[in-house]
Amino acid sequence: MKKTNPDISKKALALHKKLGGKIRVVPAAPVRNKTDLSLIYTPGVAAVSSHVAANPEQAREYTMKGRTVAVISDGSAVLGLGNIGPLGALPVMEGKAALFKTFADVDAVPIVLDTQNSDEIVETVKRIAPAFGGINLEDISAPRCFDIEKRLIEALDIPIMHDDQHGTAVVVLAGLINALKVVGKDLATACIVISGAGAAGTAIAKLLKLAGALDITVLDSKGIIYMGRIDIAEHKRELAMLTKHGVGGLRVALTGADVLVGVSGPRLATAEDIRLMAPQAIVFAMANPTPEIMPDEAKKGGAAIVATGRSDFPNQINNSLAFPGIFRGALDHRVSRITDEMKLAAARAIAGLVKKPTAQKIVPDMFDKKVAPTVAKVIQ
Repeated sequence: MKKTNPDISKKALALHKKLGGKIRVVPAAPVRNKTDLSLIYTPGVAAVSSHVAANPEQAREYTMKGRTVAVISDGSAVLGLGNIGPLGALPVMEGKAALFKTFADVDAVPIVLDTQNSDEIVETVKRIAPAFGGINLEDISAPRCFDIEKRLIEALDIPIMHDDQHGTAVVVLAGLINALKVVGKDLATACIVISGAGAAGTAIAKLLKLAGALDITVLDSKGIIYMGRIDIAEHKRELAMLTKHGVGGLRVALTGADVLVGVSGPRLATAEDIRLMAPQAIVFAMANPTPEIMPDEAKKGGAAIVATGRSDFPNQINNSLAFPGIFRGALDHRVSRITDEMKLAAARAIAGLVKKPTAQKIVPDMFDKKVAPTVAKVIQ
């Protein structure tokens, strides 16, 4: 059983302290002398400001708006760490900004908000939005994240995406498209179980349904979400309508299932649970850093294909395959909204980069330089 290298934490702390954070702001043109200064700042900038004020539709061409995304969090649901607040979230948002630049040459500004009030978050983002070409929401807890994203999409004319939801869903669909090819099964007839009804689980269920999945069962910490269950929150009612199974927990849902997608918590399944699934079962165990079931255990139970969210196992299902290219395309093609059709197209584009998928390779490598440009092309 693989465990996280105990040196990683020490090395990461040392690196961050040495760097003083991972993001720098550098000018796009040097300021070397008075001539440069007169063009970059005063007096020349007055002409640019006047022009943009009179022609706001050209702001993308004359300012950072055309190439910059805000990465925004309130720190309420950070990775596997939970509600650790804005300062705790800042290193993650910096890391996200670094990935935007590395993978898609998108400038991104990490912004953490000292509030977890949905109204205040929406109002704050609306007020800072003029400077940005897109908003990437991150690590905001469910169900608040659904309402916040919806309200911002309705209020703003730039693309808004909660990456924990949609970036994850896009990569899961991409991986599942190829995994089903490998085992000779079809999305429309596959029995799919999703363990976890938070931001990621909800978005995955909805996107799989849009892609053509007809048999989906979603579970939360209390078991299968089904119509008639009296203790489900409002945002879970749509998930209840998808459910094909009846009352019960994970073992009931897994009986005869073709696919398990885990976006819940560590060690929730065993080899015995996987044995309940149909032959040639597919297991995406994506809880981090400890999956719902470790790959060796899942294979012991008969799983044909196993994916996790970790980089030290094959088939890493990581939303970094999706969000850089999605926002690169949104900026390049000046889309005002990231639609469901774009998400489906992005998933298919990612899947298509693996020409001959195998049990050990169902998604491209994160460092495959073709990923972001390929995804960007379909976001229009």
